[in-house]
Parts: sequence; C-alpha cells; structure tokens
Amino acid sequence: MDQGIGVYICHCGTNIAGTVDVAAVTDFARGLNSVTVARDHEHMCSDPAQDMIKDDIKQLGLNRVVVASCSPLMHELTFRRVCEDAGLNRYLFQMANIREHCSWVTGGREQATQKAKALVGAAVGRVLLHEPLETKEVPVNPNTLIVGGGIAGIQAALEIAHSGHTVYLVERESSIGGNMAQFDKTFPTLDCAACILTPKMSSVGQHPSIRLMTFSEVVEVSGYVGNFKVKIRKRARYVDISKCNGCGICWNVCPAVAVPSDRVIRKGPLTIKQATQRGQSDGS
Repeated sequence: MDQGIGVYICHCGTNIAGTVDVAAVTDFARGLNSVTVARDHEHMCSDPAQDMIKDDIKQLGLNRVVVASCSPLMHELTFRRVCEDAGLNRYLFQMANIREHCSWVTGGREQATQKAKALVGAAVGRVLLHEPLETKEVPVNPNTLIVGGGIAGIQAALEIAHSGHTVYLVERESSIGGNMAQFDKTFPTLDCAACILTPKMSSVGQHPSIRLMTFSEVVEVSGYVGNFKVKIRKRARYVDISKCNGCGICWNVCPAVAVPSDRVIRKGPLTIKQATQRGQSDGS
C-alpha cells in the first residue's frame, strides 16, 4: 500500500508526557512503514490540533490516520469527525490508548516509552487493514414491549405512551399492579398504596397507545435491535372479557377454584342462585 498514514501523538498535558517520552515515540512513528507524517501536540483534542490533522489529510493526501492519546471512549468520535470533515472515511482511523493503558499504569519512563511505541506500532499495523465503511440506515420499529405490569412497568408504559409510541404491556397474572396492589401503605411516607397505584392502573387500561395483555407470557424473542419479533402466549381465562367487570362474584362460586391464590375480593357469602341472579342483572 502506498504511504499515506498520519500519526499524531498527544502529550495530554503531563498525563502522558510526564511518563512517556513523546518526542521519542514520534520519531519512532516516522520510521514505520507507510507513515507519511508523524507529529505531536500538547493537546491533540484541541481545535488547533484538529485543524492540523485536517490540513495534513487534504494537503498530504493521507488515507489513514492514527491518534495516540487517551481512551477511545473519550475522543474516538471526535477524531472520526475530524477525518470525515477533511473528506476521509471516518472508519479509516485508529486510536491508540497511551494514557490509561500506558502512562498511568507503567512506572518507569523507559518502560512506558517502549510500551507506547509498541501500541503506536500496533495501531499503524491495524489501520493498514481498515476498509472504508458506510453508515447504513434501516427502518426501526418504534413500538415498545414491557414485560411485567408492576408499578415500574406501569409507569414505564405510561411515560412511553405519553411520548406518542405504542406500548405492549405483558403481565403473566390476571391483573396488573404487582406487589404494590397488595400493600396498604408505602414506605417511607406511609402514603396509601392504592391511592398511588389505582389511577395509574386505570390510565393503562384506557390509554389508546397501550396494548395491555394480561394472563400472558413471552415465549420467544427473535430479530435484532430495532426490529425484534416477540411471540406471546395468552392463557385461557374462561371468561368473556368484554362482559366481565371484575366484581369477583364468580370467584366465590367457581367449582374449580374456591379462592384465588393471590388476591381475594369478597362480597360476602353468596349462593349459586344469588350469584347467577346478580350476574344476569349486571349483564355479565
């Protein structure tokens, strides 16, 4: 490959230069294969240093850039933008961490300098293998799936739905509310749990952007970020949901289960005949 790599070594104040012989590392980089120019700067992330890199890319025809400075977590995007602004593909850039991986963790100056040279040499060798990449845009499904209809799931569903996105709230029990629905008061303020929870439960049930699926479980997740596919199993209720008003009368007279295991709603002892008559009068 023709020479076209620019190598830039940062002093980072005394963070790097206090331990690493930056001038020696710069001279070492100049002698590496395919390196056209090697420079050092007090603060490579500063505007003047960024402009220097841009000018070198344009005037010297650089086709690769290596910056040896701090962690890529801090400034990799910064230098990628520098390359892009100068007309070079942002992915033809490689960063060597000679601060956290070298000067901050190496005691002797000679050892730190030798390690910095090794890191710079490795970065130059790696950037030679880089290929230009292009950012690809793909359609994203903005809908959100929330598993669990406790107070946290309810609040998350409401926040997302209020922002204009569709939410699928899946709860494995027959009703949302979770543990908070069984509390009398909440710690540490001793506020009424039902007073906090009930309005939110009602809002979830009535919100046009929330698809509530109770008595349901997630059985399979496939796809990828932005385009997940989820398979949900809805368990049989044996109740006409369109007519049920949640009065709980059927629980007291159900021949299969005398009392639900989680939540108990009692209306007083009723005979089957009384329950049937009341159900007919309620239209359920």
